[in-house]
Amino acid sequence: MNDNVKKFDLKERILKFVVSIINLTRKLPKDSTNNVMVSQIIRCATSIGANYEEADGSRSKKEFIATMGIVKKEAKETKYWLRIMRISNSNAFYQAIDKIGLENEELIKIFAKIIINSLT
Repeated sequence: MNDNVKKFDLKERILKFVVSIINLTRKLPKDSTNNVMVSQIIRCATSIGANYEEADGSRSKKEFIATMGIVKKEAKETKYWLRIMRISNSNAFYQAIDKIGLENEELIKIFAKIIINSLT
């Protein structure tokens, strides 16, 4: 393998995604509505990484597929909270939320592909 080719590291990509969400939530206005959304999105986004780590340590194919299903489900919930955050906050946050949303969409597709490939 060529040393110049970067190895695809999904764990690192998920970690960067979660950190980007944490950084975004720290910038949002502090009010009761955002507090609820921040709490929710932090829970589901961090769950993506935690469950991916758990899937990596699965003892069986069935356990792996089930845990990856949770990973995908948490990513889809994260998508929902990002949409709500975008709608309910000023347009000053649109660009950052949209960038994170694009990464979220890519991750959902990757998780779905992993699940599909694991079924065969």
